Amino acid sequence: MTENLAKALEALKTYDWGTDPNLLMPIDDAIVATHTDAAARKELESGLIAVLKTEVPQAAKDAVCRALRTIGTAAAVPALAPLLADEKLSHMARYALERIPGPEAGQALRDALPKVPAKLKIGMISSLGVRGEAAALAALTPLLADSDPGVAAAAAHAVGDIASQDAAKALLMAKPAAGTMAAIADASLNCAEHLLAAGNKNAAKITYEKVLASTPSKVVKDAATRGLQACTK
Repeated sequence: MTENLAKALEALKTYDWGTDPNLLMPIDDAIVATHTDAAARKELESGLIAVLKTEVPQAAKDAVCRALRTIGTAAAVPALAPLLADEKLSHMARYALERIPGPEAGQALRDALPKVPAKLKIGMISSLGVRGEAAALAALTPLLADSDPGVAAAAAHAVGDIASQDAAKALLMAKPAAGTMAAIADASLNCAEHLLAAGNKNAAKITYEKVLASTPSKVVKDAATRGLQACTK
């Protein structure tokens, strides 16, 4: 670890809003420099994780989460997971976990979903969708009928982003409130498009037909009609 990087990690201990951001530039430089150096990148990640586990200002933890979004691995998940329930830090922790490869990051988000306060639930659902977290389908499906329209719509979009045949079935069988029908239709179109692209014309056709049967808006109807036509080619 270079002296400049060591100083930057040390600066994180007192880094707060209004502090000169140039103090952290060595961290950004190290992210670039370690791109092809696994050992150096692991050392950098370890240094960032160590900071995240200490009592440092929110601005410092935000900066660490931003860096871990780029270089984070499964090793960072245990340090990020406890932040998911923190209203001030949840967004940045999710931001990092969305991009960390491997099942550990998805598991952390799935574990947090039933535990976080209501105001953080929509964000958690959205992150699972960004990851295309197929293992979250069982937890997301009941939320399609949630009494909170924001939660139900977020669940619909997340299921649509998972875009598997099982996701399409979950949307087909959903019994949402009227206010969530548009989100269900959009998500269903997303699933159908992915299924069609994957060559699963039958599943795509069923999904498009379901969308058309739901008396959708003209835009959705036109998209579903085009999709249905593509299934016959």
